Amino acid sequence: MVLLRPLCTLLAVACCAAVWAGAGSGRLVAIDAQVSSVALAGPAHALVVLPDGYATSHRRYPAVYFLHGLPAGSAAYKGSPWLSRLVQKIGPFILVEPQGARDDDSDPEYLDWGDGRNWSTYLTRELPRYIDAHFRTIPSRDGRAIVGLSAGGYGAAMLGLNHLGEFSVIESWSGYFHATDPTGKSAIPAPGSANVHSLISSLAADETKRATFVGFYVGRSDPTFVAENEELDKELSAASVPHRFALYPGGHETRLWADHAAAWLRLALAHLANPS
Repeated sequence: MVLLRPLCTLLAVACCAAVWAGAGSGRLVAIDAQVSSVALAGPAHALVVLPDGYATSHRRYPAVYFLHGLPAGSAAYKGSPWLSRLVQKIGPFILVEPQGARDDDSDPEYLDWGDGRNWSTYLTRELPRYIDAHFRTIPSRDGRAIVGLSAGGYGAAMLGLNHLGEFSVIESWSGYFHATDPTGKSAIPAPGSANVHSLISSLAADETKRATFVGFYVGRSDPTFVAENEELDKELSAASVPHRFALYPGGHETRLWADHAAAWLRLALAHLANPS
């Protein structure tokens, strides 16, 4: 995967919860949740951004799990306030931004590698259970989306297709679809289930029983990932799997993701259960 430059100044979340000034009438509340993980053999964090009015509404909300790019440090999950502020703009939903790396494990590709490094298990089993238990989510696949950018886009596609019972919406923003080294150009040894292309037949079979929204895009000037995105589009079409694919002007950059974030999050929410 390509090296992802810091998207912005990291948010300072000094305690369990932080309150930011928002664009709407309310205030944006973000909670730095610490999850005790067996899969990771220790604590892991997730930034949980709550919609306006959450404290008094008594409603349940869909949750969007958003994976950051790699390689990254342990605090990268706090690095996208431009994304978090969209919770007020296009909500209501709960945004979950999980930690996807450690300072000494900066490039795990969102895969299971063995004791203490089972990122896939943490993100698809332990974390959703924790979020559903501690926040008023809609605790079913109809209430969960998994989305990501760059390496997080790969993670979202790979994890989502491997866990169709957990997520009904899958989006990749400037991602790729097989496990790679930090350059994004060379494949690394990984299980067959780590290759998104090999999962299309199982997705097509699952579509006959229940709908999954799959969407992905890439910038036309992306230096590495255009061809593979176009390949996946053709493969899904050949398998008659409904999906949304777009090519946009731009490269592999924050400006592209920020420009299209609202539209693609709205698209995700349109395919999730409504707050109830």
